[in-house]
Amino acid sequence: MSEAIRFEDKVVIVTGAGGGLGRAHALLFAKHGARVVVNDLGGSAHGEGANASAADKVVAEIQAAGGTAVANHDSVTDGGKIVQNALDAFGRIDVVVNNAGILRDKSFVKMEDADWDLVYKVHVEGAYKVTHAAWPHLREQNFGRVIFTASTSGIYGNFGQSNYGMAKLGLYGLTRTLAIEGRKNNVLVNAIAPTGGTRMTEGLIPPQVFDQLKPELVSPLVVYLGSEQCQDTGGLYEVGGGWVGKVRWERSLGAGFDPKAGFSPEDVAGHWKQIGDFEGAVHPDDNVTALREMMANLQKYMKLG
Repeated sequence: MSEAIRFEDKVVIVTGAGGGLGRAHALLFAKHGARVVVNDLGGSAHGEGANASAADKVVAEIQAAGGTAVANHDSVTDGGKIVQNALDAFGRIDVVVNNAGILRDKSFVKMEDADWDLVYKVHVEGAYKVTHAAWPHLREQNFGRVIFTASTSGIYGNFGQSNYGMAKLGLYGLTRTLAIEGRKNNVLVNAIAPTGGTRMTEGLIPPQVFDQLKPELVSPLVVYLGSEQCQDTGGLYEVGGGWVGKVRWERSLGAGFDPKAGFSPEDVAGHWKQIGDFEGAVHPDDNVTALREMMANLQKYMKLG
């Protein structure tokens, strides 16, 4: 049996926590002893309107169960206000769960600037604003955990979600860089790509499957990633329906050409099968390992080093 995961001395911000996945995360963090800032603007799944009752109801649930929480009704694009709320209420911040999100699904040919811009602002700019405001506090105390919410629509693509997929995979790029920058100060950063039955996925998933994809089946991973026990950083995890798996990049060994002589489009065509052959594939985990095949090709032809 693993050591119990507790958060008695920790403060956790969960954005978009008025329902769905965020609510489930907030409740489980509180159950494990965390003091929770329940953030939710209370807008629709399309990013319209505002309603303070969503966050307030979750805070009431936490308090009724004996936990500690405060509500925050700011937009994630005002991330500094959310972090200040945590500091005013509890004096510190330890974990940031960037969960807030909206959908504006349209095929690319029908996409309007407003659909693109609002999805970017909530998912990318919002996560940036909250995390950027919390970052100095996490570094100074030499402890922090940040979780970003990516999506399989970003990893694999999904019809009608060019804006959403762009934003979600962009958050994984942010995850990778912050994992590098935060490690020396024990600020670990990971991303999840969850599948849950929430208002954002209702109608997109068959009803009989939707009912089984409870948000509560995602939150145990999020709480673990927010804990001191978790020592991994820069990871991307698909999660849903009681299943968790880690995703990694894979790249073929490729084909090398003489950089002195150069090569032609016809050379690329002639080696296309080799370029796409994943037998013996490598799994780069940073920029240094990603460059190995290219540097080996240069060394082969140019006698470097």
